[in-house]
Amino acid sequence: RPTMKIKFALRLASHLSLTIIIAFHTIIGRAFRLSSTTFRSPQYRHSIMSSSCLASANPLLESWASQPFSMPPFSKIHTEHYKPALEEGMQAHMDDLSKIVDSADAPSFENVIATYDRAGSLLSKVGGVYGNMGSSMNTEDLQAVQKEMSPILSRHRSATFTLPGLFGKISKVHAQLDELEDLTPEQRRLVERIYLDFTRAGALFDEDKQKENADIQAQLASLTTEFNQNVLKDEETYELVLKKEDMTGCPDSLLEGAKNAAEERNKEDGEYVVTLSRSLVEPFLTFSDRRDLREIAFSAWTTRGEMHPDRDNLAIAKTMLKLRQKLAKLHGYSNFAQYQCADRMAKTPEAVIELLENVWSKAKVSANRERESMEEYVKETGEEIEGGIQAWDWRYYAEKVRQAKYDFDESLLKPYLSLESVTGAVFEVSNKLFGLRYIPRPDIEVYHDSVNTYEVRNQDDKLVAVFLHDNYARPFKSGGAWMSEYRSQTKNLNVGDGEFDGIPIVSNNNNFAKGTNTLLSFDDATTLFHEMGHGHHGMLSDCTYSRLASTSVLTDFVELPSQLMEHWLEQPEVLKEYARHYETSEPVPQVLLDKLQAAKSFNQGFDTIEYTACALLDMLLHQVEDYDDDFDITKFEKEQLKRVGMPQGIVMRHRPAHFAHLFASNMYAAGYYVYLWAEVLDADAFAAFTETGDVFDATIAAKAKEFIYSSGNTDAPDELFRKFRGRDPDISFMLAKKGLIAKK
Repeated sequence: RPTMKIKFALRLASHLSLTIIIAFHTIIGRAFRLSSTTFRSPQYRHSIMSSSCLASANPLLESWASQPFSMPPFSKIHTEHYKPALEEGMQAHMDDLSKIVDSADAPSFENVIATYDRAGSLLSKVGGVYGNMGSSMNTEDLQAVQKEMSPILSRHRSATFTLPGLFGKISKVHAQLDELEDLTPEQRRLVERIYLDFTRAGALFDEDKQKENADIQAQLASLTTEFNQNVLKDEETYELVLKKEDMTGCPDSLLEGAKNAAEERNKEDGEYVVTLSRSLVEPFLTFSDRRDLREIAFSAWTTRGEMHPDRDNLAIAKTMLKLRQKLAKLHGYSNFAQYQCADRMAKTPEAVIELLENVWSKAKVSANRERESMEEYVKETGEEIEGGIQAWDWRYYAEKVRQAKYDFDESLLKPYLSLESVTGAVFEVSNKLFGLRYIPRPDIEVYHDSVNTYEVRNQDDKLVAVFLHDNYARPFKSGGAWMSEYRSQTKNLNVGDGEFDGIPIVSNNNNFAKGTNTLLSFDDATTLFHEMGHGHHGMLSDCTYSRLASTSVLTDFVELPSQLMEHWLEQPEVLKEYARHYETSEPVPQVLLDKLQAAKSFNQGFDTIEYTACALLDMLLHQVEDYDDDFDITKFEKEQLKRVGMPQGIVMRHRPAHFAHLFASNMYAAGYYVYLWAEVLDADAFAAFTETGDVFDATIAAKAKEFIYSSGNTDAPDELFRKFRGRDPDISFMLAKKGLIAKK
């Protein structure tokens, strides 16, 4: 998730970070609420038989019952274990599904739908570790495994939907829905969603179309893996090496972060390194007095994915666009945007464009006004800027104007926002809203010594979840921030499952620059709260069936729980209690809070344009119906941004060659708009709290828990919002929050 005031996640959703983990989540298993089946070629069968003999020596395939909370035995798991374990898991999954097909009993909810929902538990167990390590510890050895396994896993999923006899049984249950009066609303929803999963995956196709569909999906799986690994390589290898005299204007916290980065890369004493980690490059662009160095850093940041001819992500993206268009036409849609929107709250690309253009027109006015303020500041100070305010200047001069206009220097706030204090704040908010307690478990082994582990219990002392907090940037870790799960909540367990097999293991991942005392910007702190919102979506899930649990909701609803959580960070009672100086423990001065509040909507035009440009281009790219050989993504980007009037001095937050939401998975393709869609919902939802006069109002918190955080996909998302708010969402709360219209 980009760390920006407008809060649009690069994570599962991010969001989770839209990296290998998202691609993997959309490929396999019960834990990811999507079905799959094995690729049954003769070679694959041989591989399965060969790998089965390794089961006894493979920690991924052994029982984890002796582990605390049945956690993965991380120290025992090595890269060579993944392939045979995945193969074994796919075979076991196939066996589960075949039993449904082979059953002589008349198709029923229990022997078809509920059994299908339980299928693939071994694959989900293995995949939970494999997918998470693909984002958190993605070594070169593991990347090689990913390249090999991505198309195999994709074909595994595709084959699920075409296993002879399986869809026929699901269809029979679906056809009987009106007659099955004893089903609960959640069970009816499960039947409908599984039936829709199959039809959208090509279950109704003839054999030739099913093969074409599987071929396309396998190619896309390989390409998303390659795209993501190219971005990761650019981020790992780039470094801007500087001396202290090059760091003029940079605050101490940035100096410490750059010094630590230099030490990690074995640089000489006295050298500093600015990497492409957002926690380093964005502060550098904001505070560095060296315009020439800002330009160098900005150029590198915005050309990730196209830095080396061997890592040409634009070519990969073009191939993916063509494949997605073929997929859309195969399903009877004119373009991929139509196909994607059909199973979202928005329903149509036109509805998305209407929302984006509504915000775009207002944000342009604000952004242009912000640029004029910066130009006036430059004029008053007597500076001369060749070419005017450029993209690498905007953050720098915006910070200068903010200090001048509001007397607010954000670097003065950072000492009060240590990682420790912000974590304490979000835990306390969680407790006040939902009664959750976080008990540190340093005794539980994890995959890296910087990861903190907690057992999470509710007000009745019942175990709710295990929570992993992975906060620091490091080599082989994907950029951005995301929430993910090693194990998802479910009550639909197999006979013989252990006591913890339905208890979620939730992970929040950030990329903060590690320091002796890690100090966060307000944006970084907001990111932490955002991801904890996703974390609550997983930890508070209270669903019977895996397919409907946790974050398995429509994409334009999944950001509501995360973005809603952000609001509590800026509440005075939270900041006064937990924003304490990392050295003296003194609370943040009220005068600084007043200045923060006054500057709250500052630069929102810029933030909104940065995001909305990405969302517009995403939707426009995926509405193209013919990508001929001469189609040039960069040219298309320039032409479309010119057409909509991109303000001078701003570029897209994510340019196509590193736009992981679009090309490191298919989940957010033609779907980057969902953060703005969800912001309409979260602004309105938080107003339900403020209207009571108490942001921790117990009645509203209970409704938020029931209808936003716990219900998963057990009901349609628009209906869940109505149950929470009593009406449809009102866009004016979002527009007012951004300062684009007057508050009510």
